[in-house]
Amino acid sequence: MTGASLPRRRGRRPSGEDTRGAILNAARGEFASRGYDGTTLRGIARQAGVDARLVHHYFEGGKEEIFVAALDFPVRPQDVVDAILLPGPDGLGERLVRMFMAIWDSPEGRTRMRAIFGAVAVTEAGARMIREFITRELLGRLAERLAVDRPELRATLAASHLVGIAMARLVLQVEPLASASVDEIVEFVAPTVQRYLTAPNPGAVGEDGASVGQRAVEPPA
Repeated sequence: MTGASLPRRRGRRPSGEDTRGAILNAARGEFASRGYDGTTLRGIARQAGVDARLVHHYFEGGKEEIFVAALDFPVRPQDVVDAILLPGPDGLGERLVRMFMAIWDSPEGRTRMRAIFGAVAVTEAGARMIREFITRELLGRLAERLAVDRPELRATLAASHLVGIAMARLVLQVEPLASASVDEIVEFVAPTVQRYLTAPNPGAVGEDGASVGQRAVEPPA
C-alpha cells in the first residue's frame, strides 16, 4: 500500500502529541464544513484519528462543550439560560439582551466575539454554524423551558436578531449602531426579543376559541 492509501491510525494518539488540541482542530473543521447540527462526535473523532471514547474523555459535556472550546466561545449556554430564567418571564427580553451586550461589549469580549463572528461570516456554512449553535443550545433551551408554542421558531427569530446585531455592531461596524450605548440598544431590542420568546402566537387558539396565552415558566433545574 502507498503512504496515501494507508488507513488512519485509530485509538489513543502516541505519547507526546496534543490529543485535546487534535480533537479541537478536527472539531473546527467539522463545524465549519457541516454546521453545528450536522457535526457529530464520531465525525470529530474520525477526523482527529482517535477513538470516540477519547473525545468523551476530554469533553464530557459533548458537542456543546467542544464547540465552546473550539471557538473560544465566552459563555456556557446552560449557565446563561439559568441566570436569565431565574427571575421569571417578566423582563426576560431585557435580561437576555443585556447579557449578550455584557458578553460582547467588554474589551475582551469585543475582541473575542469580533474574531468569532468575523471568521464565520466569510462562508454560509460558518454563519449557519453560529446560528445553529445559538438557536439550539442557548435560545432553544430557553424557549423550551418557557413552555411556549413553536419554541424552535421563536428561538430562531431571537437568535437571528441578536446575531445580526452582533455582526452589524462588531464586524461590519455599521453606524450609528456601532457607537450606540448599551442602554439605547436594550431599549429598542429588548421588547422585540421578549415578544419573540413569550408573546402568545396570534394564530393559536385554545379549545374555547380564545387566543392561547403564555403558559407558566418552569424553574431552572
